Amino acid sequence: MKVRLLDSAKEHLVDGYHFYELQQSGLGTYFVDSLFADIDSLAIYGGIHTLYLGFYRCIAKRFPFAIYYLVSGDEVLVHAVLDCRRKPSWTRSKLRGG
Repeated sequence: MKVRLLDSAKEHLVDGYHFYELQQSGLGTYFVDSLFADIDSLAIYGGIHTLYLGFYRCIAKRFPFAIYYLVSGDEVLVHAVLDCRRKPSWTRSKLRGG
């Protein structure tokens, strides 16, 4: 399958990058590289994850983030990459376009 990041997911990755880069120089790059490894794995494993609020949810391996995506034909559409430490109401809001 082909994996495509929507603009909203790209923005979430940039936000995560900035957060981790402020914690320690170079950690933001490691965050992005790690998340992209998880996102790239969706080309093989897309559609096997648990459904949450209408999206498949893949938990990242190295950071407390979840990747929310849909499968459309032979394409995985990544809608959001969200911090799992946030309140569930915040996550619901983001997934509903808020």
